[in-house]
Amino acid sequence: MNIAVARRLTAELIGSALLAALVIGSGIAAKNLSPNDVGLQLLENAFATALGLPVLILIFGPISGAHFNPVVSLVDSASGMRAWKDTALYIPAQIVGCILGAILANLMFGRAAVSISTTDRITGPHFLAEIVATAGLILIIFALARTNRASLTPAAVGAYIGAAYFFTSSASFANPAITIGRIFSDTFAGIAPTSAPGFIAAQLVGAALAFLLLQWLYPTRKRVPTR
Repeated sequence: MNIAVARRLTAELIGSALLAALVIGSGIAAKNLSPNDVGLQLLENAFATALGLPVLILIFGPISGAHFNPVVSLVDSASGMRAWKDTALYIPAQIVGCILGAILANLMFGRAAVSISTTDRITGPHFLAEIVATAGLILIIFALARTNRASLTPAAVGAYIGAAYFFTSSASFANPAITIGRIFSDTFAGIAPTSAPGFIAAQLVGAALAFLLLQWLYPTRKRVPTR
């Protein structure tokens, strides 16, 4: 493995860890600050994520593309914008990073390093919501990339995820890696291991639908060099 690849994997690992810590940590803080108001808890969680995610993209985007998400990496390679060998390396780094981020969030709030979530989330409406949430995320990222507006991606992604916390019944996980990471924190943002496979399946379906729609709406592919 060369230095450039090692740097990209480090960026994906750390970025994914910080993303998971951001989502889970703000969920714990929201629960502590507003123990009797679930709506306010969700607002605080969404607000922190919408602010923090663009910052992470700005920091790590120039190094790895700031995917932090297996479905983003899969669509990137399926679109011909990044080598499949990169995606094969990115996905494990993203998953490990999100697990480490969950552990970090637990420890920052004085909890056990690992606590398996007991929050059952998967229902028919939640499955549909994750398809919608993931498809929307993929459309935003790659529509901007294909129309030479990638500089808007950090703000657009942050705004979309913040809104999707509320307009989807699943609160918009939209990311298989962070879905796995959330298993390891039995807190506000956690998800039970039995619910995670359904969420991940919905996310893959959403990404596939978005990829097909992108081919129709934006048929011109803009290839970028692999570092």
